[in-house]
Amino acid sequence: MLRKACLILLLVVTVSRQLSAQSHTPFIDFINQEHEWVDSVFKKLNKRERIAQMFMVRAHTNLGDAYSDSVAKVIKKQKLGGVVLFQGGPHRHADLINRYQQLSKVPLLMALDGEWGLGMRLMDSTVSFPYQMALGAVQNEQLIYEMGQEVARHFKRIGLNINFAPDVDVNNNPNNPVINFRSFGENKFNVTRKGGAYMKGMMDAGLIITLKHFPGHGDTDVDSHYDLPSLNFTTARLDSLEMYPFRELIKQGASGVMVAHMNIPALDTTANLPSSLSKNVITGILKEKMGFRGLTFTDAMDMKGVVKYFQNGEADVRAIIAGNDVLELSENSKRAIKKVRKAIRKDRLSWNDINARVKKILAAKYWLGLNQWQVTATENLYQDLNNEQARALNQQLADAAITLLKGDSLIRQLKPTERTALVSIGVDELSTFQQLLGAHFENSLHFVLPAKATGAEVAKVADELKNYKQVLVAVHDQRLRPQSKLNYSQEVNLFISELAGKNAVFNVFANPYSIAAFPGLEDAGALVVAYQNDASFQRAVAKLITGQLKASGRLPVTVNSFFKYGDGL
Repeated sequence: MLRKACLILLLVVTVSRQLSAQSHTPFIDFINQEHEWVDSVFKKLNKRERIAQMFMVRAHTNLGDAYSDSVAKVIKKQKLGGVVLFQGGPHRHADLINRYQQLSKVPLLMALDGEWGLGMRLMDSTVSFPYQMALGAVQNEQLIYEMGQEVARHFKRIGLNINFAPDVDVNNNPNNPVINFRSFGENKFNVTRKGGAYMKGMMDAGLIITLKHFPGHGDTDVDSHYDLPSLNFTTARLDSLEMYPFRELIKQGASGVMVAHMNIPALDTTANLPSSLSKNVITGILKEKMGFRGLTFTDAMDMKGVVKYFQNGEADVRAIIAGNDVLELSENSKRAIKKVRKAIRKDRLSWNDINARVKKILAAKYWLGLNQWQVTATENLYQDLNNEQARALNQQLADAAITLLKGDSLIRQLKPTERTALVSIGVDELSTFQQLLGAHFENSLHFVLPAKATGAEVAKVADELKNYKQVLVAVHDQRLRPQSKLNYSQEVNLFISELAGKNAVFNVFANPYSIAAFPGLEDAGALVVAYQNDASFQRAVAKLITGQLKASGRLPVTVNSFFKYGDGL
């Protein structure tokens, strides 16, 4: 017990050391006050350098030294305000962050999209926490708060200081191609609760967060990376549904908001104008009506949703005129800075506007403690990012998300000695699910059907299953991003629907929306939703089936007329 207490004390001390003295002051209050350090840095910046503080450049560590060197030249020459990191490795990221911070005249904001932690970008060597759709099923929000704390520790361990998360879009469109599983679900209250827990966990650990994608990207059928989505809803609908989580979490002190690239005629009648370039959306609604005083970020400025109709740097200028503080990933930041200076000369912008926002950005850097920036140590980095605490929490979250829609009595009646078929569909080799349950069911046999199995392969398995009294089926989606529809062959889809009527136990390690594609699955003997094809979720379901876990999750979305939001035994 004494050793455990010492470890806890050491952890608390370590976390407190990671927090700057300034970060103990609420972020919103802090960045809207005057600070001597901010004023001293601001006075040393010329006019071009002030504008440059509003831009963040893209960086990778998996594209070679030449790419990293080219970004370094941009940072040094243009004196940009921040960097957004993408794919690579944690050691390489930490080294690159150290390098870029050392060559920058002003400390840099260092951001990454980490909706499920560092694993969203650094997939092969860091912990990936559950997708937000799975978290939407979790009823214990303290676990999500603790996840926020752990994510923040991982970010800060490699030198990052901003997480472009949480995603608080209300996903009420099953066919949404870009949000979907990244959302906590379709219920605005549930999204707000879960988003608030995650947000507070990260902020309390000294990280800047951004709520995204304002004013709400959950009911679109177009991916703004490739085109400009249009939301043709009334102002009343947008205000009461899409904007609800943003409004409530702004009241709770959200440090940042990211604005989406969507055309919303009810909020701005300008033809083909993305919300990220709309003064009414950003200044009028977000800042004035909702009273947001934190940092406003654009979504990536190289996305087709914003540059399709506003090219050659015009999008960057309009984004600043609209009221954004920070612009992510301009197509050409050098050109954009020149365009902004020209806009000031033509009275489209004023230096007062620019200066106020730059001071707010510098104040955010001061709040982070970047005025006393220190080199990130890389010793034991992998061990620190893959610590036992994070892995245990990850499993707790998976356990808490498991949702039993039907068949509790059937699962409890399963006999370890009975002849049992363990079937994994959508995989090419034995799954973790099968390996774990194979040890429990003494008289079991494994069957594997790939996603594109032929009619002959399906028929062979179907014939074999006639000899088994207990059939446990796992439906897997091995794709990196679980979509609403599985990529199974027609033969496999038909097999699943037919098997459902034979009292089988179905376990869906996939997007819950995918259940709707299988007519008759509502007749299955039991149906378990496990949300994603991750080993932690397969372990959780194995615990459920062997009586070591009671399912407590609730559906965060409506699947069809049989399985609706909030369902779960």
